[in-house]
Amino acid sequence: MSQSMNAAGQHYLLQAIDLKKHYPVKKGLFAPERAVKALDGVSFTLERGKTLAVVGESGCGKSTLGRLLTMIETPSEGELYYQGQDLLKPDPAAQKLRRQKIQIVFQNPYGSLNPRKKVGQILEEPLVINTDLSKAERREKALSMMAKVGLKTEHYDRYPHMFSGGQRQRIAIARGLMLDPDVVIADEPVSALDVSVRAQVLNLMMDLQQELGLSYVFISHDLSVVEHIADEVMVMYLGRCVEKGSKEAIFNNPRHPYTQALLSATPRLNPALRRERIKLIGELPSPLNPPPGCAFNARCQHRFDTCVQFQPTLKAYGDQLIACFVVDRDEASS
Repeated sequence: MSQSMNAAGQHYLLQAIDLKKHYPVKKGLFAPERAVKALDGVSFTLERGKTLAVVGESGCGKSTLGRLLTMIETPSEGELYYQGQDLLKPDPAAQKLRRQKIQIVFQNPYGSLNPRKKVGQILEEPLVINTDLSKAERREKALSMMAKVGLKTEHYDRYPHMFSGGQRQRIAIARGLMLDPDVVIADEPVSALDVSVRAQVLNLMMDLQQELGLSYVFISHDLSVVEHIADEVMVMYLGRCVEKGSKEAIFNNPRHPYTQALLSATPRLNPALRRERIKLIGELPSPLNPPPGCAFNARCQHRFDTCVQFQPTLKAYGDQLIACFVVDRDEASS
């Protein structure tokens, strides 16, 4: 498939085309091998300085997507481009580029930092591996990055256990930025933090985005956080994208029944913005044994015969992409 370009005729900063990740599973010695479709054909584009939020319940494939984008895991199928360059080519230059230009900030600041290393060592490690900087230059860059994320010079020689959760996440963000990346994959970066600290870390991320021209793929299940930081939103369900559009379109006019249910559960201070709560019945289906037809049909109050028989594909409705036969039917009848 050919790569597309943005309106200015330039390659997108990051482009994923039909990314899939299937894990083989054996139930027994003589049982046939089956596949867990953790990610089943996800496509998106990301422009410089923008934030794409990926939302959905646990088990929908958000974190799997994050691991594929940073090549912690390799896709089963699909294409991935950084500024038009194929990142999946078995090419040392492409792999070095990928390591430097696409970084990840993990969910748990308590588990993602090596407890035996001081903050200075943690921050300088990517520079030791990927650059030829001298010891003095590495230290200078580490201290500069610490200042950017609101850490003091004396923190350089301290161990992670001496910091609070919010400070640890600042260290994790600083480490992710040490190689001057263009894209940061933020996998639930504030979900382990207290509410007051969460706002500080989010504001820090937005300030850094403006200052450094960063692009974020922001993975979250918390829609109030997403509304604060996102430019575009991609809603995922059981390994597939079910709705995608600008933040304004998704929050003001959610069309897919799953998106509507997610947004109805988001707390609102303004009574005028509160939605009637839509309760989803049943559990998220197993990716090892998804239901026939639309994966959401067993939990959807609007389903009809077609939903049980066929799988909907993403279609454009105005500025939104939606995979839903109910929306299809409503559009046809209007």
